[in-house]
Amino acid sequence: MDEKFWLLKNCDLFRRLTQEQVEQVESRSRAREFQRGEVIYLPSDASNSIVLLTSGRVKIYHLTADGKEAVIGLIDPGELFGELAVFENGPREEFAETMEKSTAVLIPSELVHQLMHDHPTVTLGVTKLMGLRRRRVERRLKSLLFRSNRERVVYLLLELAEKYGQFETDGVRLSIRLSHQEMANIIGTTRESVTMLLGDLQNEGLVRIERRRIILRNLQRLADSIGAEPPQLVSPDDFGTRLYHQVRAQSG
Repeated sequence: MDEKFWLLKNCDLFRRLTQEQVEQVESRSRAREFQRGEVIYLPSDASNSIVLLTSGRVKIYHLTADGKEAVIGLIDPGELFGELAVFENGPREEFAETMEKSTAVLIPSELVHQLMHDHPTVTLGVTKLMGLRRRRVERRLKSLLFRSNRERVVYLLLELAEKYGQFETDGVRLSIRLSHQEMANIIGTTRESVTMLLGDLQNEGLVRIERRRIILRNLQRLADSIGAEPPQLVSPDDFGTRLYHQVRAQSG
């Protein structure tokens, strides 16, 4: 089975399409490899495709007036982004840049338009995707507006745990590796503040840091410290970051 076909067929948005319809999407889509730090699209680029990430990781961000990054989302394998292209013909509004070597499938927006017209499930999928993105951005905006730097760091750790947390004997390990500068870009603070606050949390026994790996030693206490509920960790069997490894196993 063609790798790109398998990835499209197992994407939630296209899961209910027939094989013939998925083959049509495949024939009109384009797979590209990107090196670490390569820009997939710029704010000035035309919104003519949505993108399915098949390997690697991508950050979506804006630049502030003083040139600093404001990260609004992290994209993992199996996730779609650039979905506003379905509804808008104008230029992009954000940057999409790889955080590591990545592969993506670019799907023409007019093709998705046609699928939405023919299949209500595709329309529902796009609507749910945009709603989820909006909720995440709103939650982060509230965190930035009303929380101290310490609370922002804790909120980010809980948010990362929900998506990347893995239970271990000594706590919840975050499978994602982020530099202190990358964390600062997500929560709107400085690298120095993140470094200092992570050190405080480690001294308090709430986290342990090992070579850019973070272990949350007491998820409940972390959540209680900012008046939040502890996150529900995503099952390791869920479709997402393991998609690419699955398709490699299927094809090899």
